[in-house]
Amino acid sequence: MPRKAVWAQIMPMPGDDLVSLAQGYEAAGVEGLWAPQMFGAPFTTLAAVAPATRRVQLGTGIALAFVRSPLETACSAIDLDLISNGRVVLGLGSSAQSQIEGSFGSPYGKPLAHMREIVGMIRAIVAKGDTGELTELAGDYHRLDLSHFRLLHPPKRSHIPIVLPAVFQKACIQAAEIADGLLGHPLWNDAWIEREVIPSISAGLDMSGRLRRDFTLNISIFTAIADDRREAIEDCRATIAYYSQSPQYLRYFEEIGFGREAAAIQAAFAQGDHGAMTAACTDEMVESIAIVGTLDDVRTRVARRAAQADAITPVIPHYGLSPEKSAAYTRRIAEAFYG
Repeated sequence: MPRKAVWAQIMPMPGDDLVSLAQGYEAAGVEGLWAPQMFGAPFTTLAAVAPATRRVQLGTGIALAFVRSPLETACSAIDLDLISNGRVVLGLGSSAQSQIEGSFGSPYGKPLAHMREIVGMIRAIVAKGDTGELTELAGDYHRLDLSHFRLLHPPKRSHIPIVLPAVFQKACIQAAEIADGLLGHPLWNDAWIEREVIPSISAGLDMSGRLRRDFTLNISIFTAIADDRREAIEDCRATIAYYSQSPQYLRYFEEIGFGREAAAIQAAFAQGDHGAMTAACTDEMVESIAIVGTLDDVRTRVARRAAQADAITPVIPHYGLSPEKSAAYTRRIAEAFYG
């Protein structure tokens, strides 16, 4: 496949292990590292990595935008950008309403409008937080009195790239209109990207008056490279089922032809029946979303899926795998795409 920038994913772990992993990724030629937010903040993981690396970009992939003040998010990004000497990519996402309101106890609101407001406030704080020009930033969801606020140091950059994730078309359009990039959801399949994502990016760029080269599309892909295709499918099934459990995603699955399977998965999740969730995820659903097979097969399919992307983030199917299998799949991704 034509050379694409390749990103990897890192998780919290003991500090020495984390540093060793990040340095290994950097030495292997990986373009950037995403630290996701499941519950803990991703800034902590990236701050541990920043002083131990020199080149690799450091992305919050994805920080939950609605669970903290825009000021806190902006300051975290500014500090991390200073520590890393200007290598931060701020990924912000809305996540599922049930997680934001239930687990975090934060308001969700209308996610597109809420995200637009937060992005605008963060842009303003990064650009002018050290100048004394900011007084009040007010919107429908946040009101910040910054008349007495000053950053302790000028930002390393007056513009920190912001990347938004998306499942549906409107979020893709908004990302292309107001952000610097889009991190594609690993549930996307080939047809959805070609039919819905690419036209939506074009529409958003038209709204912002920018060209395609001004915007970065990075596609996350569940990837399982194995000589035994059946084994790879089975190893992906629990991960696809877990990521399909949000009722907010049902329309997506209906549009790609797996509405019945997704509805069964979501019903099983509501009952806490994880075995039934996995059983409802068919081989066809797994293979439509995840890319599985031999190294050559996977490279071919990834090239097709990422044909119009600028970067890829191959990630292993991490649910239910033994440490040994996780390590094996990680090594195969490195063999296929790094360096």
